[in-house]
Amino acid sequence: MCGRYVSPDQAAIERAWRIGRSNGKPFGTRYNVSPGTAVPILRGRPDARAGFLLTEARWGLIPPWWKDAKPPKSTFNARSEDAAAKPMWRQPYRYARCLVPALGWYEWAVLETAHESSGEVRHRKQPYFIHPSDARLICFAGLLGAYRVNGATTDLSCAILTRRAAGPSNEIHHRMPVVLAEDDLQDWLASHVTRPDAVQGMIERARSEFRYHAVSARLNTSTAEDEALAQPLP
Repeated sequence: MCGRYVSPDQAAIERAWRIGRSNGKPFGTRYNVSPGTAVPILRGRPDARAGFLLTEARWGLIPPWWKDAKPPKSTFNARSEDAAAKPMWRQPYRYARCLVPALGWYEWAVLETAHESSGEVRHRKQPYFIHPSDARLICFAGLLGAYRVNGATTDLSCAILTRRAAGPSNEIHHRMPVVLAEDDLQDWLASHVTRPDAVQGMIERARSEFRYHAVSARLNTSTAEDEALAQPLP
């Protein structure tokens, strides 16, 4: 799964994908992004030309047909193996995809430790930061939803696709986000790509070679937010 990640600042996203600078107040790097918050995403251009549009969406997909006043639970991740068929995901899987820029993501591994005096075996969860070795920005494969707020404005929401872990990150957790290959980013947003097998092909070409290091347990608090969260433990 992917329940926390590091989101790049606006200037870095604009540089990486050659997006024109916005006139609004720029946003900074976030080191502890959690579900339910607004996150930056990339969408395709409405005129179908090459390039990306930068906007934001709620992390946690709310489909257009959702009627409950409360948003659905646990829709921040979507299993790529099931997304083409499940009602929650199948429409955005084919027709409404997005990209979620990131610097890396966090996962927790269960570690065993023995008490020095009693020898009692205890278990604790250790967070790790998983990231590309070259520190370049990456994009998670995202699914996009549009929903009505109070019957008036339309807001966007998104989910991050996950896959079975591969490469070094498999040593930390059995799942990982789908990190698209750079050559597939434009096609992931292309409106003419609707066949499930074409979408699945991009998922199968996803990147898997990443590094990881242990980070502070302060990450366990969702309100913690500073650069040191992603730094290696001494």
